[in-house]
Formats: sequence, structure tokens, C-alpha cells
Amino acid sequence: MDDKTLVQKCISGNAKAQRELFNRFSPLMLGVAMRYIKDKERAEDILQDGFIKVYKNIHRFEHKGSLEGWIRRIVVNTALDHIRKYKKEQTNIELDDSPLEIVQKSDAEERLQAEVLMKIVQLLPEGYRIVFNMFAIEGYSHKEIAKHLNISESTSKSQYSRAKSVLRKTLKKYKIER
Repeated sequence: MDDKTLVQKCISGNAKAQRELFNRFSPLMLGVAMRYIKDKERAEDILQDGFIKVYKNIHRFEHKGSLEGWIRRIVVNTALDHIRKYKKEQTNIELDDSPLEIVQKSDAEERLQAEVLMKIVQLLPEGYRIVFNMFAIEGYSHKEIAKHLNISESTSKSQYSRAKSVLRKTLKKYKIER
């Protein structure tokens, strides 16, 4: 079923279409949520909350961009809302104190290196991690990031710069090729 038909059926409340929408996009969106939240259970909660928002607002999707991109934006915003709501509970992990398994080269080297890189990104202090994900992965501008996080544009830029520096040092420390 193409995206346009899927959206129309979801708007009409078709449970099969809603299930297909979830099954099609949830694995990718769980990965998006995991870039912002370290704990898989909390990321799954964000995924569920995000899809509730998707279902409630699917009538607003205008087919001007990709359905995946529209859902991604909702999941990112849901993750950011969650972070703001539970900020007091979250603590940062120091990279030097975190055990990190480096996978030996194999046929699946690229996939395994991507998993290791994701783990390293998850270990970044919260501010660095959020800005890095929003800028480098999601494609937000520093101006948009500043608005979403209620910080200055220069703070966004410096958090991104520091995140890159920490990532470079960590990659070098564990001898991971970029």
C-alpha cells in the first residue's frame, strides 16, 4: 500500500492501516528515539507516545514531504518533550567510566561499527547528545535547535562542537576508523 492510501485509511480509522503504519515505521523510529534516550524501555515509551500523536494528527499530513520525515519529526519532538519533562531524573555518564565493547572486524563490519558509534553517541552528556542528534542526524539548523531547546544559537553551536570533539577523542581512543 502506498503512503497516500495508507494515510487516507488511517484517517478513516482503519485499524489494519494503523497497524501497517506502525509496523512499517516503528523500527526506524525506535532508532531515532534511542539516539535521544539511552534506556530502551523509555525509548519504546517515546515511540508509543509518538505514534499516538501521529494517529491523532495524521489528518494534518499534507503529502508535501515524505511520510517518514513527518513521523520522524513527531518522534524527535516527543523525545525532546520527554527529556524536558524528566530532566531532573537524567544523569550524565562520563565516557571514561563507561565500558565499551569494540566489535572485531567481520563480514558485517559496517553494521557493527554503526552500532558502536550509536553507543558512543548515547554516552555523550545529554546536552551534547541532543544537539548532535538534532544537527548532524536530523538536520535541524542551530536556530531551530535553539528554539526547541530554549537555548541560544551560540550554545547550540558550542554544544555541537564539543560533541564532535568528544566523539573524535573517543573514536581515536578505541581506534575506530571513521
